[in-house]
Amino acid sequence: MPSQAPPYWRLYVPKLVTVLREGYDLKRFLADATAGLTVAIVALPLSMALAIASGVTPDRGLYTAIVAGFLISAFGGSRFQIGGPTGAFVVVVFNVTATHGYDGLVIATLMAGLMLILAGFAKLGTFIKYVPHPVVTGFTTGIALIIFSSQVAEVLGLRLAENPAGFIEKWIAYTQAAGTLQPATFAVAMTSLAIIVGCRLWRPQWPMFLIAIVAGAALVWLSDLPVMTIGERFGALPSTLPAPHLPEITLARVRELLPSAFTIAFLAGVESLLSAVVADGMTGRRHRSNCELVAQGVANIGSSVFGGIPATGAIARTATNIRAGAYSPVAGMMHAAFLLVFMVFLAPLASYVPLASLGAVLIVVAWNMAELKNFQHLMKAPPGDRAVLLTTFALTLIADLTTAIEIGVLLAALFFMHRMANAVEISTAARMIDEDVDDFSSERKIYEGRGDIPADVEVFRINGPFFFGAAARLGEVLEHLRAPPRAFILRMGNVPLIDASGAAALEKFIDDTAGRGTRTILSNVQPDVLKVLETMGIAKKPTVSVVKNLQKALIAARS
Repeated sequence: MPSQAPPYWRLYVPKLVTVLREGYDLKRFLADATAGLTVAIVALPLSMALAIASGVTPDRGLYTAIVAGFLISAFGGSRFQIGGPTGAFVVVVFNVTATHGYDGLVIATLMAGLMLILAGFAKLGTFIKYVPHPVVTGFTTGIALIIFSSQVAEVLGLRLAENPAGFIEKWIAYTQAAGTLQPATFAVAMTSLAIIVGCRLWRPQWPMFLIAIVAGAALVWLSDLPVMTIGERFGALPSTLPAPHLPEITLARVRELLPSAFTIAFLAGVESLLSAVVADGMTGRRHRSNCELVAQGVANIGSSVFGGIPATGAIARTATNIRAGAYSPVAGMMHAAFLLVFMVFLAPLASYVPLASLGAVLIVVAWNMAELKNFQHLMKAPPGDRAVLLTTFALTLIADLTTAIEIGVLLAALFFMHRMANAVEISTAARMIDEDVDDFSSERKIYEGRGDIPADVEVFRINGPFFFGAAARLGEVLEHLRAPPRAFILRMGNVPLIDASGAAALEKFIDDTAGRGTRTILSNVQPDVLKVLETMGIAKKPTVSVVKNLQKALIAARS
């Protein structure tokens, strides 16, 4: 007997439940606790730095790492996922906060969480992984450059009358304020940056970001340098989580924040599943993509309720978690618990952290995000892919992330359809997308080797996926035939699939030929394609015959 598909609910069983069912002992808990502590030390400075770069206070980054990080690990579909604020959200969070205030960001994050939950239950986790690679690389590299640009003033200590939000306007302001450079601030930033680079080269297992900001804070405090710190700009950090709170939600606010919520949901879905795939590659495990989307939704709702910002799976922190010996999602939950302990006991010390040191941390984050080798590799891709990459990259810089993603995906889809259309050949050897010329070239041979095919029967062969372009091309051929044939045979043995648009266009072609007194005969239709045609009622039309091969099609045509 064929094996039955697993129950639907099993797609949403958190990996934590799976691990506990397998058996969990003290040895494994200690391994998870050690990995959790290691990741927490890495996440502590990153959470504050990413929050500041996003235009909010550093404590909101900690709230996100604690609340969302715990929920992502507890309910997620990956054993090793570490969640929290990431560089991917910096641009969208900054823009939403600048335009709609922090309350607007909370509403957008809440809506994004609901979208992610719905996407998970709709089983869209599998499809999100098919977002074109040039689009992801384009906006990721653009975000990296924006993060770097946002830290120039902090690293150089520039005194700006106003710090513009736009990428080009920001660099114009930097140029005008170049004379206000503060040597002490620049020295602290370079010292922190040198420590990070040195650790990466000679002691990569050390917590380089934490060492860099501690060294920067010690340098500023011991030397009494005039360098801006977290305490001077944001005041003392709270040592406890805030009480749950939501702003007033109105229909008007929901409408105006819907595009931002969609962008947050899209980024959270893509980043988290990319991170889960990386974790699978490092460990040989398999994640549950739809369960992961639901967990990301729950985590973003929780983060918005507790005063945080959007969260997703963090690739670098997840990899650190694996290298530190994590066994299960308990490591991610312990990472959140350790961060809470750090906030309770070390919050007063955070006030001494210089913003220049956090700027150095973010410059390294931006460098890691940019993936310049990947960008250069894609520049050798076909012209369509290069166009998608550069368009998405440019729009991320000069427009906004939502526009960049929408146009990037649209362009990728159009180029994909163009390539697929060119791959579908009618047996005339004619390309489906021709140059825009006046005549059809009636001298072109329509079918090679007619043999004993009757003069009033036309035979065409379709190769490749059947999209709407194929039927449109057939219609063009029909228009230029001197006389409508009695039968039109479509050989479809090499058509592996047909989509709804192709099926609708094929139906229109069949109806048009029927109006001319021509019967359509489909031969050697593959089972998957035939199922679509039967489901849509096309194969059951009285003017259509479906036969097994060309010989039977010719017999049907003669009759």
